[in-house]
Amino acid sequence: MASRLRSVKDQEQSAERGVVSPPDPLEPATAASVRGLSRTFGYRTVLDRLDLDIAPGEFIALIGRSGSGKSTLLRALAGLDREVTGQLSVTGPVSVAFQEPRLVPWKKVLANVALGLRATDPEASARTALDEVGLAERASAWPATLSGGEAQRASLARALVREPRLLLLDEPFSALDALTRITMHRLVLSLWTRHRPAVLLVTHDVDEAIALADRVLVLGEGQITHSSPITVPRPRDRDHPDLVALRLRLLTQLGVPAGETD
Repeated sequence: MASRLRSVKDQEQSAERGVVSPPDPLEPATAASVRGLSRTFGYRTVLDRLDLDIAPGEFIALIGRSGSGKSTLLRALAGLDREVTGQLSVTGPVSVAFQEPRLVPWKKVLANVALGLRATDPEASARTALDEVGLAERASAWPATLSGGEAQRASLARALVREPRLLLLDEPFSALDALTRITMHRLVLSLWTRHRPAVLLVTHDVDEAIALADRVLVLGEGQITHSSPITVPRPRDRDHPDLVALRLRLLTQLGVPAGETD
């Protein structure tokens, strides 16, 4: 991982220019594949024979109303829900960053990032990851002393130090203030540009989905009811005509009347 290290500033500049690594012709066709995935809770069906393919390096945002099953799908892909039925395959390691950073409070930041890491030198790998997210100077800090944005940076470092082929993000920015969210969006794009995992971002924020993703999916009634690719280059101007039209289309898919989209 150390050989791939660049400063956060350099990574953000690359992301803003739209510079990405070329695809590897030896990569498998999908980072994850789901066929006929179902999950019930009592009498309620949350996922209903859902199909989904995630390409290597693809950045997908998944939106849907509360209770639509977004986090259930993410947990299934992470291997955290053994009650699902259907076919599910994931190529390579998977990492998850949740809405709450879930740092172990009695371990310092460096130890949190290195926790359970199988590497020749876990501490060195963890320091490299912290440097990538701009937290090198906070390696010896206790989690309770971190700001919300710093805690999420540590969570991202912990996820990325495992060099996942699939990175699952479960509303990791929803508790952050607006300015910190913008900073985190830039950081995530820079890290994605650098490491190129496939990403599945679960979010309630349509604008966040449009700003970050290659493709936005809508989950409803247990299935993917809508899929929209986004080809507008990053960084994206939310007033771009194509994005304005997409925002309206997605909100309509979510059942939000046109008069309530402002």
